[in-house]
Amino acid sequence: MSNQITNEQDIKHNFIAGEWRSSSEYMQNINPSDTNDVIATYATATSNDVQDAVSAAVSALPLWSSSTSGERFDILDAIGSEIIQRKGELGDLLAREEGKTLKEAVAEAHRAGSLFKFFAAEVYRSESEGYRSLREGISLEIQREPIGVVAAITPWNFPLAIPAWKIAPALAYGNTVVFKPSELVCGSAWALAEIISRAGLPDGVFNLLMGQGTETGAALVEHPNVAGVSFTGSSVVGRKIGASVFARGGKMQLEMGGKNPLIVLDDADLEKAVEFAINGAFFSAGQRCTASSRLIVTENIHDSFIDAMSKRMELLRIGDARNPKTDIGPVVSEAQLKKNLEYLRIGLNDGAKHLMGGDQVEQTTPGWYLSPALFINAKSEMKICREEIFGPIAAVISVSDYDEALSVANDSEFGLSAGIVSNDRLIIDHFIDNIQAGMVQINLPTAGMDFHAPITGRKNSSFGPPEKSSYCREFFTNTKVIHANYGKRLNSKREGS
Repeated sequence: MSNQITNEQDIKHNFIAGEWRSSSEYMQNINPSDTNDVIATYATATSNDVQDAVSAAVSALPLWSSSTSGERFDILDAIGSEIIQRKGELGDLLAREEGKTLKEAVAEAHRAGSLFKFFAAEVYRSESEGYRSLREGISLEIQREPIGVVAAITPWNFPLAIPAWKIAPALAYGNTVVFKPSELVCGSAWALAEIISRAGLPDGVFNLLMGQGTETGAALVEHPNVAGVSFTGSSVVGRKIGASVFARGGKMQLEMGGKNPLIVLDDADLEKAVEFAINGAFFSAGQRCTASSRLIVTENIHDSFIDAMSKRMELLRIGDARNPKTDIGPVVSEAQLKKNLEYLRIGLNDGAKHLMGGDQVEQTTPGWYLSPALFINAKSEMKICREEIFGPIAAVISVSDYDEALSVANDSEFGLSAGIVSNDRLIIDHFIDNIQAGMVQINLPTAGMDFHAPITGRKNSSFGPPEKSSYCREFFTNTKVIHANYGKRLNSKREGS
C-alpha cells in the first residue's frame, strides 16, 4: 500500500481537528477507464488518527451543538452552493475515479449540493414539540438533541451524494462527524472534505479519515465515543457493523443490499419497459443498490421483450466514462470485474442461458470494461437471482401472470426497490400494497429517487431509521420527554413578590 511520493501536489491528507494531517502510509487512486492514469495519492489513516479524529469530534460537540440555526444554515448553504457551482469539475473527477458516465456524475454532484441546501433549511424546523398532558397542571414537551459523534461510512458507487446525505443532516442536527469514505473513491471524498473545511465549521466538527474499511472503518465503528454509525454498503458488512454497534449501545443506520425486481406485464408499453430495464439494470454499470437485476416478465410478452431488449443492448456504447458519447463506463475496479465474471460463470452453471454481453471490451486505454450481460431462462432459486452482483448483469424470469410475478418479486431476502410496468390501475394499487420493498416505482426504472425523499428498505436491505429527508432526524437526534409541574414554583414567586 505504501508508495513513493514524487509530486507534492498529488498528495492528499486526512483532515483531523481542523488540520490536514500526513500519514506514514498512502494509497493510489486509479482511473478505471485508464489504469495508467493515477489520479492522486491519498493518506491512509492510522489507529492514532482514528483516536485523534474522534477525540476532536468529542471536544467540538458542545460548541457546535449549541450553535444557532442561523449559523448552521449559513455554513450548510455555503457548502451546497459551492458544490453546485463546481458541479462540472466535481463531476469530471467523479467520473474519472469511479467510472460513472460524465452526465451521471455531474448530476450526482448537483444532487450533493442540493442535499446540503435541503438540510440547511431543515435547521429551522422546531427542535421541540408540545403536547397536552393527560394530567391537569402538567406540561408535556418533547425535545430533540444531537446524539453526539457520528461516523459516516460510505461506499464507492455514489461518492458525492451518499456522503452528502449523511454529513449534511448530521451537522444540521448539531452532531459532529468523522467521515470514512471507500478507499476506491478518495478523490471525490477529499474534494468534498476540502469544501467543508473552508465553510467556517469550528475545528473538530468535521473530520476526514481515508483508509481500508477492515482497518480504519472497523476502528471507527468500535470506538466507544462514536454515538452513532451511518453506513451504506453490503449486507454482510452491515450486519457485522450492526452487531458491533449494538454490543456497545450505539445507534445505527444501515442501508445495505438490494436484489430489485422490475415486473413487466402483458399490457406494458414495450418500448418504455425496455428503456426502464436498460436504465435500471445497466446504467452506472449496474453499480447501484437500486439496480433492477431481476426482470420478471409475463410469458405472453416475454419473447417480444427479449427481442426488443437485445436490440437495445446492441446500441449501448461502452467506453471511457468522461467521453460524452459513452452510455456505460467501466466497472469500478479489477476486483469488481473479477466478481462480475465469476457470476457469469455461476449463472451458466446454474442452468440459465447467457443470451448476450458479459465480454471484456478493449478500448484505446486499458480499463475494467465489461459489456452489459443478459441471462434468460432464469429461475428464482438461482444465485444470479438471489445475490447482489453489483455489476451490469441482469436475469429475465418468465412468469405466467401478475400473481406469480408478485410472488417471485417478494421471494428475496432483500426489499429495497421494486418496480412494475403496467397500465392496469387495480393491479398497480395491489402491487403498491403488497410488494415487500421500501421504495416502489410505477412505470419508471427501479433506480432513481428524488433527493429530498427518504431512502428505506425492508428485510435485509435496511436497518434503523431511513436516510435523507426529514425522516432521518430519528437517527441523528435523541428524543427527550419532559413532564413538568410548575404550579408550586409559580405560586412561590407570587407569594414572594
